[in-house]
Amino acid sequence: MGKDNNYELNCMIKVADKLQDFQSPLIMGIINVTPDSFYEGSRQNDLEVIIDNVRSMIASGVDIIDVGGVSTRPNADLLTCEEELDRVIPVLKHLRHEFPELLISVDTFRSEVAQKSVEHGANIINDVYGGRFDQKMFETVADLDVPYILMHSRGDAENMQDLCDYDNVAEDVCLELSKDIEKLRELGVKDIIVDPGFGFAKTVEQNYELFREMNLLKVLNCPILIGISRKSMIYKLLNSDASNALNGTSVLNTFGLLNSASIIRVHDVKEAVEVRKIVALL
Repeated sequence: MGKDNNYELNCMIKVADKLQDFQSPLIMGIINVTPDSFYEGSRQNDLEVIIDNVRSMIASGVDIIDVGGVSTRPNADLLTCEEELDRVIPVLKHLRHEFPELLISVDTFRSEVAQKSVEHGANIINDVYGGRFDQKMFETVADLDVPYILMHSRGDAENMQDLCDYDNVAEDVCLELSKDIEKLRELGVKDIIVDPGFGFAKTVEQNYELFREMNLLKVLNCPILIGISRKSMIYKLLNSDASNALNGTSVLNTFGLLNSASIIRVHDVKEAVEVRKIVALL
């Protein structure tokens, strides 16, 4: 896939007591346990439906399931910690019971949710606010000794799209991520995955500029996750909506895999697996 083998070697992480080298990129399937997700097709709150959807994702070739109980789209309701736990923990318990070997990530920005999620079988913490919402998050993931997905963002759901002022979006994103990586390393966090945060505190144009310069993220020496599935950077450009953004998603995931992405986070696992299979031969 045109990747640098030394980069892949340096970016190995430990997850669920096994080393992951990303020679083959991973597919992360999205399970939104919320009625407020930006993409209506991903909203799920019935346990049996969730189990069936995860089973289908596994059959399609998913590597990680990412469970989230709070929508982080612009102007979303952040809920209370208790409400988030009430959504996430029952799902996590059922998934761990039904699929003991499945890698599960929990999408949360709260340290208490991270703590309880790992106690109930989560393998990875995925934090869209990169430790800014909860000052205890970095110390918590250090104590938990699980991989941490550090996403670039600014502000919160209410004001993030007012914070899009960059000198150079790709360079600034790298710099801001690097400062947080340094803090995490000082606390002893070994396994860090970076997400440039497409759609978070970035205009449509800045998202594509960042995508073009994605290889700059390699200087961070961490695996790179991209999450662009059905986002507004696709459907606004095409004058469409999230339900019609699968084709654009596949195009960008292809570009991402050709430019050092180690993980792609998607709603549509089957199509993402097909993208990976094709790109592997390029």
